[in-house]
Amino acid sequence: MFYKKNFIDIIKETESSMEGLSSSEAEKRLKEQGFNELKEGSKVPLWKMFLDSFKDPLVIILLIAAIVQVFLGEWVESLIIFLVVILNSILGVTQTRKAESSLNSLKKLSSPNAKVLRDGNKVTLPVRELVVGDVVFLEAGDYIPADGRLIEAQSLKVVEGMITGEAEAVMKHTDVIVEDVGIGDQRNMVFSGTTVVYGRGKLVVTHTGMNTEVGKVAALLETAGTKSTPLQEKLDEFGKKLGIFIMILAAVIFGIQVFRGYMSGNDMKTLVFDSFMFAIAVAVAAIPEALSSIVTIVLAVGTKEMASRQAIIRKLPAVETLGSASVICTDKTGTLTQNKMTVVDFFMYGIEKDEEPSSQVKALNLTTTLCNDSEITEEGKEIGDPTEVALLNYATKRGIDYNEIREKYDRLSEIPFDSDRKLMSTVNSIGGNSIMFTKGAPDVVFSRSNTALNDGDLVPMTEEILQRYRKQNESFSDRALRVLAFAIKDVPDINFVPCLEDEVDMTLVGLTAMIDPPREQVYDAVKEAIRAGIKTVMITGDHKTTAAAIAKDIGIMQEGDLALTGQELDALSDAELKKKLEKITVYARVSPENKIRIVKAWQEKGNIAAMTGDGVNDAPALKQANIGIGMGSGTDVAKDASAMILTDDNFATIVSAIEVGRTVYSNIKKAITYLFAGNLGAIIAIIFAVFVNWANPFTAIQLLFINLINDSLPAIALGLEPAEANIMDQPPRDINESILAGGTWQSVLLRGILIGIVVIAAQFVGNQTSPVLGAAMAFSTVTLARIFQTLPARSNNINVFKLGFFKNRYVLIAILITLALYGIVLVPGIREIFNIPDTFMMKQLLICLGLALTSTVIMELSKFFKRA
Repeated sequence: MFYKKNFIDIIKETESSMEGLSSSEAEKRLKEQGFNELKEGSKVPLWKMFLDSFKDPLVIILLIAAIVQVFLGEWVESLIIFLVVILNSILGVTQTRKAESSLNSLKKLSSPNAKVLRDGNKVTLPVRELVVGDVVFLEAGDYIPADGRLIEAQSLKVVEGMITGEAEAVMKHTDVIVEDVGIGDQRNMVFSGTTVVYGRGKLVVTHTGMNTEVGKVAALLETAGTKSTPLQEKLDEFGKKLGIFIMILAAVIFGIQVFRGYMSGNDMKTLVFDSFMFAIAVAVAAIPEALSSIVTIVLAVGTKEMASRQAIIRKLPAVETLGSASVICTDKTGTLTQNKMTVVDFFMYGIEKDEEPSSQVKALNLTTTLCNDSEITEEGKEIGDPTEVALLNYATKRGIDYNEIREKYDRLSEIPFDSDRKLMSTVNSIGGNSIMFTKGAPDVVFSRSNTALNDGDLVPMTEEILQRYRKQNESFSDRALRVLAFAIKDVPDINFVPCLEDEVDMTLVGLTAMIDPPREQVYDAVKEAIRAGIKTVMITGDHKTTAAAIAKDIGIMQEGDLALTGQELDALSDAELKKKLEKITVYARVSPENKIRIVKAWQEKGNIAAMTGDGVNDAPALKQANIGIGMGSGTDVAKDASAMILTDDNFATIVSAIEVGRTVYSNIKKAITYLFAGNLGAIIAIIFAVFVNWANPFTAIQLLFINLINDSLPAIALGLEPAEANIMDQPPRDINESILAGGTWQSVLLRGILIGIVVIAAQFVGNQTSPVLGAAMAFSTVTLARIFQTLPARSNNINVFKLGFFKNRYVLIAILITLALYGIVLVPGIREIFNIPDTFMMKQLLICLGLALTSTVIMELSKFFKRA
């Protein structure tokens, strides 16, 4: 713990000196320690990633279907399947390789060169050549090249958001810190990859390469598990069960056919071949060949919709995963808040807020704008400390032109801010007089003021005035507002140069209170998340008091909820954390290890966890989460470790994207219901025909045609169904829930049986004339019934009229196209290929049409009884 030691002791411990290392010693250490860079783990070869993509059960089923179709002579369709599978594999490998570029982004964080003391001389060296013990110079704008203990710090401010997650610059010092503190409070240390924004300093390097805090994050990133999405897991599970069922079904039908033919004395060679081909055709009929493509298309449509809502998807399955999220672990700064310090209140003794007496208000306005080093360019670019920028924005909001004030009242001299005295002062020329303007910590300004302004009048500082200011300061602090006090003092003349001893006997003017305020949309977004049964947890590098105040304000933290610091979390055992987990809604001052632990704890309780982040410190947790959500303004490291990126950094966008994700999953289930209900209807008709010794209701080419037109456009159209009105009123689905749960298998069963019954009825009617006509009518009925089934498949609970008959125009287009394709089958010259005899005429077509529509009407009526 270097922050607990005097920097002189650190120099001795690292066997260095205030003059730095000698070149020979540095070269020796470089050989021992290695380069100051992050090591990259071995990558999985592209060929192995490509082959692994074929382990998906659904892909295996597709390949089996393609091979079967080769045997059946359907070369074109099998070639298309092979091409789709290979293309999907290539895309998957490309996405995976891109996602694994996090470590490369981490390497880019370091600046290429550093100013170092070697042999007592200041030299510029490549960052990778730094070693422990090197003395490094720091200036505003520098990236810090390695972890180190400060040995000099002159008004040194560092932005450590890459490590701590907090955007506000931290004032550094060289003093020893006695108590145990987290990284965010180690003010005498600096860390690799962070940025100097103000002042100067000097450090002695204590850690390089993988031993730095950034290196630890890189190591965590290597070990953090990559989660399969719920959809991937359920489709894998479903695909395995489906494959087993299809193989058993095909084997049973093959056995029955062979046995029946053998008992009838048929030629065994022809019998076995014909039975085998028919069994394979049945297997092809049962395989939803288009399922993988349909899922991909629906996810792609969801990706496009999310992009329109400012959420960019990097990995397709993330669309559905987000829709199933049951907990959102979100950062505070920039996601829940505006990431912009804003003055939200003020206090001046003797002044009511709705009054505008000129003298005292003018004094406050002059102090906030003149005792201020920040600026805002004409293009709106904000330069300087965020707190000072907030004061300028506040002045502008009140109609004050700060540039005009600065031009009118020249700055004559100044005393820069430092963390020891917690003050900043400037001396400006005001109407021929010199006035010192001071801002700083309230308690310090209070103690150095002997007079105050009371409604613009100068009065002695009394205990009453002082207590009123202290009470107001406490009130602001209780609201987690950052408070600054402002004072003025007349000084002798324009040649006066202030020193530290002059910051006394001042006149207290007033207070300003500021905060990084919540985004306006966040309040409604949190309410909607609660309504949807989604737990929101704030994880931030900010202080616990501030984080808890924001969480209470926006509705994340409710009565009885807890807020913990990273140190308090470390003190909890896994069992204790598990017990308290659902009550802890705020985590403050956390480390990267803390974030991973929090995500894992929610996952172990069966939740699907989404995690937001923008800094290097967030990357391991983003990778560990079921879905990592990077910020568009964040680091490349965080983006590369994420499955989704918010271009507007807005929490409300996450909730909006969840609605899209839920709709996507719902639509995938609708497509699956449609596909398997149709397949089940055909299988029921086949099995019935086998057992009652009818002719096979479908030929192999008929089955392939049914799959071609029924398993494509209608299913895709269902995947484009708009969100149902109550989609966000439902709780997140159980992580262990089957893809056929939630009434899906009942719908498949009901619709499949209805289709099977009307197909059997059609074959029965046709068989009265001839088995060939019976098979033709069975083929026509199953085709039409599956086409019309698209309408009730739009919802398991809501009838098509309530949904809006024309709300999903893609369904109507798909029905018209598939009807037209079926019509082509009836054209002379083509109908013979599909075994449609001349006896199949308008009467038979109308019977098939009537039976198909009957099944559709019953499907719709069943929704009424289901709701009742």
